[in-house]
Amino acid sequence: MPAYHSVFLDEPNQQVIGNFALLPLRTRTRGPAQQLPQITDTTELDIEPSHTSYDPLDEILSLFRANTFFRNFEVKGPADRVLIYGILFVSEALSKIRPGNSRRDAEKSVMNVALDTNFAIPGDAGFPLNQAFEAPKDRNEAEILRQYIMQMRQELAMRLLNRVYSDGSGQPSKWWLSFQKRKFMGKQL
Repeated sequence: MPAYHSVFLDEPNQQVIGNFALLPLRTRTRGPAQQLPQITDTTELDIEPSHTSYDPLDEILSLFRANTFFRNFEVKGPADRVLIYGILFVSEALSKIRPGNSRRDAEKSVMNVALDTNFAIPGDAGFPLNQAFEAPKDRNEAEILRQYIMQMRQELAMRLLNRVYSDGSGQPSKWWLSFQKRKFMGKQL
């Protein structure tokens, strides 16, 4: 069975830096991403891929658990690279949540990771999957890509926390935490 790929592969008029797509996001975080409308008719946990506000971050969270079981992933386009980066980030964020953590403690830990400005982007020596990613052409593109990834990380962290703490008990979901040690493609950020 092959890994799940992005539904945004055929998205028209994608802005691409290197070979990383800068897809529209549904976010309130400042950054270079084009804004999608906020959800009004459903919840973030129940959004379907056909919804106009469905974005790559929804896709990352919905495909995370299934795709972490795959050691190999055939990249079919720039949107798949967004999916790969997001899955690597979710793995890192989950590793910061402890089983007894309250939502507040987990939020501090996960947001510290999301807000850290010292992270590697494609082309940097410390980036784990440089063989699948191209470096930005120049400093300007590198800065736009860094801002986009920063925006993506912040929004993804909040959505992940909403899912991990969705049952209202104040304790993290054991089901989500069972994926803390999984590495996508044997890598981590």
